[in-house]
Parts: sequence; C-alpha cells; structure tokens
Amino acid sequence: MENQPEVTQMGLAHVLTQTTGMGLVPAILLLLMSVATWYWIVLKVYQNWKLRRNTKAFLDAFWACRNLKQVEEQVLKQAKPEPCAELMNSGLQAARQVQNPDQGLVAMGSREEFVLRALRRSVTRSTLRLEAGLTLLASVGSAAPFVGLFGTVWGIYNALIGISVSGQSTLDKVAGPVGEALIMTAFGLAVALPAVLAYNAFVRMNRVYLAELDGFAHDVFALLTTGQAKTASQPAVKAVSRAVVTELQAGEA
Repeated sequence: MENQPEVTQMGLAHVLTQTTGMGLVPAILLLLMSVATWYWIVLKVYQNWKLRRNTKAFLDAFWACRNLKQVEEQVLKQAKPEPCAELMNSGLQAARQVQNPDQGLVAMGSREEFVLRALRRSVTRSTLRLEAGLTLLASVGSAAPFVGLFGTVWGIYNALIGISVSGQSTLDKVAGPVGEALIMTAFGLAVALPAVLAYNAFVRMNRVYLAELDGFAHDVFALLTTGQAKTASQPAVKAVSRAVVTELQAGEA
C-alpha cells in the first residue's frame, strides 16, 4: 500500500513534469507532428469533398452543352476553381493561340502538339496541388515512431542514472521509471498511425481522381483537335487518344 501513491502518479503527464532539457524535445516534436497531421487530415478531407462536388457540377454542365462556344461562354464563366475546368480553359486558350500565334515557338509544332502540351501542364499543376501535404504525412508516419523511441531510450537512460544514484535497484524501483519511459514509444506510434492511414487514403483518392482527369483530358484533346468526342468508329481519334495517354502518363511521372 505504500507504493500506491507512486503508481497513481505514473503516466505521460508525470513523465513530462519530471523531464527537462533533451527529454522534452521528442515530446515537443511529437506534439507538433500530431497537430500538423490532424490539420492536414481535416483540410484534405474538406478539399476532397469540395473537389468532388465542384467537379461533378462542372462535368454535368459541360456535357449538357451543345458546342465549345457554349462551354466557354456559359460553363467556364460560372465554374468554380477545380482541375477539370482549369484543364478545359487551358485547352481552349492553347487552341486559340495556335490559330493566332503571337510567338514563333507556337508555329514550330502542330496544333495537336501545342494543345497536348497545354493539357499536360494543366494536369501537372493539378497533380501538384492534390499532392500538397502528402509529403508531411508520409514523413510523420515514418519518423514519429523513431522520435518516440528516442524519447524512450533517453527516459530509460535518465531512470537508470537516478536508480544508480539512489542505490535502490529492486524490481519495484526499476519497473516504474522504465515503464514510464516506454510511454514515449506509445506516443510516437499514436502519432504515426493516423498519418500512415491518412496518407494511404489520400493517395488512393488522388489516384482515382487523376485517372478520371486523364479521361476527361483525352475527351478535351479530341474535341479541340477533331471537333467531336472520341468514339469507336473514329480511327484517327483513337490513335490520338493512344498518343495522349502516353504523353500524359509521361508528364505525370
């Protein structure tokens, strides 16, 4: 019963109050990692929900139009910022610039090549925006366990020094401080797990969305270069589609 007060004091809060200097660095780093991780998780969830809603609204309005002029005058002016609208706008600007080239480089390539470059740049910009924050999540997921492990090692080191100074090396005197130090490892794992799960979820969401964006880019390319959407009865358009698939995949890589 005499050890009961010491047992009730053990925990993460007790570790932090008894730790100073280098021992606080892992705890502070893990706290910052956790705040940054949950900030990006909440932000990315909201952004993906908003992106899906805006993309669906744009595509519904886009395919309801009768011609590209109606798309430019009605849909693009009212569309909210999202990758499909930006892709269409970039393609239209590129097609217009080819018809009235004001730079020598435009005339050096064919109309299809110039439009393809514009679409590929738009896809690249959208990819970079979608991947924002994923590097931080991946870094936290891989580094947090080691930061927690460092805190555990440092805590055990200080606990053993304290035990050696006091001269009490019985099991009850060793188990308490060492067990407290192990809390930092659990803290590191608790920070890393949400980051890893969120990273995998967002990577899959981005992969699915970019595949849909690639499909729309093929349709836009066909519309701007042939004047009509891809169909199975148009060999020329199918050849163009195969070429643009290769170009867009190379641009994303």
